[in-house]
Amino acid sequence: MNSNVKGMFSMANKISVAGESSVNPKEWDVRPGGMLVQKRDSSSNQSSVLVPTIGVRVKYGSTYHEIRISSQASFGELKKMLADHTGLHPLDQKLTYKKKERDSKAYLDVARVKDGSKIVLVEDIASKERRCLEMLKNTKMEKSSKSLSQIRLEVDKFAEQVKALETTVSRGGKVQLKDVNNLTGLLMTSLVKLDELAVIGDLRLQKRMLVFWHL
Repeated sequence: MNSNVKGMFSMANKISVAGESSVNPKEWDVRPGGMLVQKRDSSSNQSSVLVPTIGVRVKYGSTYHEIRISSQASFGELKKMLADHTGLHPLDQKLTYKKKERDSKAYLDVARVKDGSKIVLVEDIASKERRCLEMLKNTKMEKSSKSLSQIRLEVDKFAEQVKALETTVSRGGKVQLKDVNNLTGLLMTSLVKLDELAVIGDLRLQKRMLVFWHL
């Protein structure tokens, strides 16, 4: 296969040198199976190339969805369009074409999807569960992070006030015992809240450092 492809490129170079054609081998890709296709390029020199639009029939359950899409689009792009029709998140979709599940990064034209082709869509339950768990984890981390930041501000504020009272006493000044007891009580309350705060991931280290510096 490699020798055939090299031969194509060699021939293209010769034709170009001879001035008979403007074929540029750098503008072509080799797809699985040895198929030679023009590279996908969003630059201005490709904007004039008309990419055909095809219509595919996607079966989801007992319903068929007629989708118009670029023939050079990826299955991932098709999933995004199907999300609007089915309500399924693109990551929760499995697309099967010719009895084979297709990767989101694979292209329709490479898979030989044509106008009128039928594709089967099913919900990926395992992927949905993983995504939901990840969302819950992220939500919990975000909530814990906000709580940790709030407690850190409280602890820092009370700790500074306690130090100010201690400095006053060390210089021979007088402070009210109730003020000392009140601030100490507030500081300990914040530290108890910090100790009870459940954190995960990198927040654990932040929590340990905060407790270390204020106990």
